[in-house]
Amino acid sequence: MIRILTLLFVFFSFSVVAQELNCRVVVNADQIQTTERTIFTEMETAFTQFMNQRTWTEDEYGVDERINCNIIITLDPNESIPQSGNWGASVQILSSRPVYNSGYETILLNFADRDWNFEYQASYPLQFNENSFTNNITSLLAYYAYVIIGLDYDSFEELGGTRQFQVSSQIVSNAQNENYKGWSQFNSIRNRYWLSENLLGSNFEPLRKALYQYHIKGLDIFQEDPETARVNILEALKAVRVANKSRPRSIFTMSFIDAKADELTQIFKEGTPAQKREAFEILSEIDPSKMETFNRIND
Repeated sequence: MIRILTLLFVFFSFSVVAQELNCRVVVNADQIQTTERTIFTEMETAFTQFMNQRTWTEDEYGVDERINCNIIITLDPNESIPQSGNWGASVQILSSRPVYNSGYETILLNFADRDWNFEYQASYPLQFNENSFTNNITSLLAYYAYVIIGLDYDSFEELGGTRQFQVSSQIVSNAQNENYKGWSQFNSIRNRYWLSENLLGSNFEPLRKALYQYHIKGLDIFQEDPETARVNILEALKAVRVANKSRPRSIFTMSFIDAKADELTQIFKEGTPAQKREAFEILSEIDPSKMETFNRIND
């Protein structure tokens, strides 16, 4: 009996304190010329364990509540020197969230980070402290862990991800004097610095509030009441337009559109003529480069 109770306690403890992320890391080294290929498998394993085995918040997560995400690292042969363990890469970060009462997962983040340089050799220790810079591997991985969790929280509670975005912003601040690309406001207008600046900027509160409206009052009720869901999603798009007018084509706004363009097209294809017209006008105003996609609303 004692053994059974012990097993139940262990199972229950595991089920409520599981880590927040269910992250799949892929290292694409197809263009790297080296005979020592095991280093890339080790990278994948080490980076995956760092993301999935660390506890990022004080909240309790069940195993089935973890946030699904993917980090795809493509190593650049022009910036990588395998012999010395110096690597340059571009990174694609994707995260998703389940939609209530469906088997569907909606994309929350679809972001390309093209500025990552780091040092890694076999058995390299991956240490992280949110109050200081340790290395450029864990800084980047932790940065996106907090962004992913923050966006997920924003989708369930209005401005719910503020604490996570504050930590990601602290990671940016810690890296300012380290001479690595992607952390400075001067390197690019589409990097980690500006994503953090957007996520905490007052100009983008309408967009963050739109994440809640879009998901809780839109997608999550779509199965039972598609008409009301469409009305609420259209209201969310109007808020996104407000944010875009204050800072046109900013990184956060474009990231939202990149994640949602196909989904929005499908949602409004079945809308009323007035809804189709308004959704198309808003979306094509925010991101004219996706006009071909948005034209499908009117098919």
